[in-house]
Amino acid sequence: MNKKDFVGAVAEKTGLSKIDAKKSVEAFFETVEEAVKKGEKVSLLGFGSFSVVKKAARKGINPKTKKTINIPAREVVKFKPGAGLQKL
Repeated sequence: MNKKDFVGAVAEKTGLSKIDAKKSVEAFFETVEEAVKKGEKVSLLGFGSFSVVKKAARKGINPKTKKTINIPAREVVKFKPGAGLQKL
């Protein structure tokens, strides 16, 4: 399912027009993105939670040259599914 299909499904389930459903979906994405960029955890009961985790620096191997490289520390977004999604 891509974004267009998702918006269509939301429109069908809510009775909204596709334009209004698209605005709602985009507002959801923007809200989650803004919160995560601030370092906040977004928890949606029954669905899951989005959070930022810090990954430590580590050594890696360039598969092309087989040389050891240093991978810097960074922050990544993590999604942990809630009970509703884990029962699939």
